[in-house]
Amino acid sequence: MSARARAVFVAGAGTEIGKTYVTAALTRALRRQGLAVSTLKPLASGVPSLDDPAFRESDTAILLQAQGLPVTPETIAACTPWRFSAPLAPDLAAAREGRSLHLTDLVGWCEARIAAADSETVVLIEGVGGLMSPITEEATGLDWLKALALPTLLVSGSYLGAISHVLTAAEALRFHGQTLLGLVVCESLGAPTSPESVAQSIRRHMAVPVMCIARDGECPEALARLVQAPPAGTPEPEVGNRR
Repeated sequence: MSARARAVFVAGAGTEIGKTYVTAALTRALRRQGLAVSTLKPLASGVPSLDDPAFRESDTAILLQAQGLPVTPETIAACTPWRFSAPLAPDLAAAREGRSLHLTDLVGWCEARIAAADSETVVLIEGVGGLMSPITEEATGLDWLKALALPTLLVSGSYLGAISHVLTAAEALRFHGQTLLGLVVCESLGAPTSPESVAQSIRRHMAVPVMCIARDGECPEALARLVQAPPAGTPEPEVGNRR
């Protein structure tokens, strides 16, 4: 049996907090190291039509550019097969278009892409919205992650309230038996504190690596190493006061 490609799920502690900035920066960093990277965002809402100039600013276009791929109908479909125009949770956006999405189809597509990737390829799958955002009529982002059973990179913003949100998301991952590789605090524009300050506060409550990245900033080397080869027996996220 051939070796399976290394795959990591990038989840968010909330919506519009910088998952795509982090995923794109990580993709570029891995490529600079000479690694093959397949970066996917299977599901997205609030997506302009392909002939709209604004599509160039969409998450899908940003991820394709990070991979050095042209933005064409073929590459778009290969990165994000489920796209909805309304800026709503995917289940609501799909219903508005008279469409539906089933968790089994989403999971099956992701598993097929991972299975098709070369064993030396790193597959990054970016989620949509926050960890508990609905993605179908019955399923949340957490259900999607659990079905794939992939190690998770959790992304947080640096806005007021981010610490509570990320600790809650980490606790949900721990409760459901998911492996948390690490946390990335992405700069929230206009936030009252720096990403470094937020990260320092989070470190007091979590045992996994916590890193920072500025909007459109470079990926920390430690993050690229973590995604490539996480330590064996990565501990569950520890949430609560550490003494």
